[in-house]
Parts: sequence; C-alpha cells; structure tokens
Amino acid sequence: MIFIGGISPKITVLDDKAVICPVCGLAQAYYKRVDHYLNIFFIPLFRVKKGEVFLMCERCERQVHEMGEEYQDFLEHQDAVCRHCGRFLHPDFQYCPFCGKKT
Repeated sequence: MIFIGGISPKITVLDDKAVICPVCGLAQAYYKRVDHYLNIFFIPLFRVKKGEVFLMCERCERQVHEMGEEYQDFLEHQDAVCRHCGRFLHPDFQYCPFCGKKT
C-alpha cells in the first residue's frame, strides 16, 4: 500500500475588495493569508496552521513587508483627495485609480 500525504501551503484571499497598492498606485492589492493544510493523496483535508495576514499587489507582486520605506511614505502622504470623486490618493498620482480622471 502506498501512502501519499503531507502538508502544503495555500494562499487565501481574505477580501475581494481591492485596495490601492502603495508602490504602483493601482487598486490591485488584496489582503491575503498563507494557510497550511494536511493533504492525503493531493486532497486538502483540514487546516493545520493559520498564517498571518498580509497585503499583496497583483500587479507588482510585492508584499507590504517587502515595501519598507515606500509603504511608510505612502501612509504619510495619504492626505491627498481626488477633486472629482473625493477618494484618498497618494499625492504623486497623476490620475485617480478610482474614477480615472486627471488629478
């Protein structure tokens, strides 16, 4: 009898609503978590370890802890507001990622 099993990671997207990426400025960052599951014959049975939540951009594929100073700079300059739709922007953005109009 052959037994194939083990523990493998699985990325879980926690929220379908995208947030603005601090690096590229597009609304393509999602809160995710890496959970580890026990697999038997390549079928995940149950979660054995729940991972930490992190923010990852789909476009530039960077996580917040990899962004370092860029992310801190983004948080400090998040005071700008789009004059068309009223949403918060990074002041360096030339176009609003929400409404698409020039700021």
